[in-house]
Amino acid sequence: MSINCVRTLLEYAAISHTDKTAVICGQKKITYGDLLTRVNQVAYYLKELDLPKDSRVGIYSNKGIDQVIAILAILSTDYILVPLTKLLKPEQVEYVINDCDIKCIITDKLKLENIEEISFNGHIISYETTSKEIASFEEIYKYYNKPYTCDVNGHSNAVITYSFGISGTPKGIVISHRNLIDSARVVSQYLNLQQDDVISAILIFNLDYGLNQIFCTLYKRATLALHRLILPEDFFNHLINDKVTVLPLMPFNISQIFDGVSRVPSPDLFEGIKTITSSGGNVTAKMINDCKATFPKADFYSMHGLTEAFRSTYLAPSQVQIRPDSIGKAIPDVELYVINDDGKECAPREVGELIHRGGYIYRGFWNAPEQNAERFKSIELLKDIVNLEGQLTDETVVATGDYVYKDEEGYFYFVSRHDNMIKTRGFRVSPYEIESVVSRNLPQIRQCAVFGMENEAIEEEIVMVYSARSEIPEKEILFELKKHLASYMIPSRVIYKKSLPLVQSDKNKVNKNELIRELSGA
Repeated sequence: MSINCVRTLLEYAAISHTDKTAVICGQKKITYGDLLTRVNQVAYYLKELDLPKDSRVGIYSNKGIDQVIAILAILSTDYILVPLTKLLKPEQVEYVINDCDIKCIITDKLKLENIEEISFNGHIISYETTSKEIASFEEIYKYYNKPYTCDVNGHSNAVITYSFGISGTPKGIVISHRNLIDSARVVSQYLNLQQDDVISAILIFNLDYGLNQIFCTLYKRATLALHRLILPEDFFNHLINDKVTVLPLMPFNISQIFDGVSRVPSPDLFEGIKTITSSGGNVTAKMINDCKATFPKADFYSMHGLTEAFRSTYLAPSQVQIRPDSIGKAIPDVELYVINDDGKECAPREVGELIHRGGYIYRGFWNAPEQNAERFKSIELLKDIVNLEGQLTDETVVATGDYVYKDEEGYFYFVSRHDNMIKTRGFRVSPYEIESVVSRNLPQIRQCAVFGMENEAIEEEIVMVYSARSEIPEKEILFELKKHLASYMIPSRVIYKKSLPLVQSDKNKVNKNELIRELSGA
């Protein structure tokens, strides 16, 4: 068994901390010993499906202990995990199924209807017993009690996560078992995680930031406390009742918590929280001040990650209030460079593209050679900056597409994206995806432009401007969009114009820059 796989972490934890609570979900708890038992039962069943090696297995469900078991069970086989956020609509799930050829889906009773709507032909497993035709965890726990062993290779592919990439359609990024262990190791190091920590899991497990909370818990033999963030009041109760010490958040979550509650509980109730982390968007001074006021003893870490690599930078707590706009410095085992169009290193405060060298680089985009060619580059890209003596050029770096600058003290500052993705509520959203849905399902709309506009609370809000023969009720447009798009992709502003400005050099393209200037009053 490789030392660089999550399965090894689970086995070691079950041996050394058998009776310790591994996962909490409301009133339910499971120890490390029982967690391994349940994982083995599900993994045994998955192997009995006799799918080809490296088959993709999706998880499309609500959060719970069974979801954690499902994740760890897949990672205990030679299959590949494909986590699907419960926010996705059936047609979006169908896209991912077809894109990476998912052979089996693990789900719950609520999401089973969505899967049946798309006529999925592969294996389906439900947490709850629903019918004789569909296997359930309840049945697996009852009947599968044989010993289970596995031999996971650390260099094998482990996970494919989907986000909205360069071309406007979701592209899966392939992550190895070694990547998962490396990310847990480095986060545990710079956050100084301990065995007695209780790590909050309010993040969904569809991307690496959320999944990392599971793996850090295993790495340190800590406790993971699951919570679905719906109401701020319930969130604060979760922190108190579960005795949370480590709180990973996205900037959108911080706004959701503090802007949505009428009265914040006394800071005295949260003195046990020692660490707050934030990634997935820009953190504002107000967000930091709100966290500092409510969690007075917590160190706040602002972090910057990539689709193509787990993480590039973090801003140390001592610097968060001094330079809140900075994304920090490189995490351990990473070198970062800012280069101009000529491949030369930028001077301090000169804007250029951020290049990531070193650890935590993922395997590449699934079945997407153009995206891989654009993002994953030879070290030759840095030939004018680093020493390549001896022609040691068999190394991959990531050209991030993030445009940044570095100050005189070596701190990085994010400026913009190379592409036109909208970053909202911690998600990267493609305007093209929304425009395509409009084109297919709202034929009365002649032209449509979707873009992001700055909104401090959620980073960017999604704006849709359209032209039609006459104005269409906004409720009618949103009703149709909600049938096809995840909730975080729904425009917050829908604006009607008789005609839209066009790009002078291409009369088939709407001039979004002009619309943005008009709406911002610039």
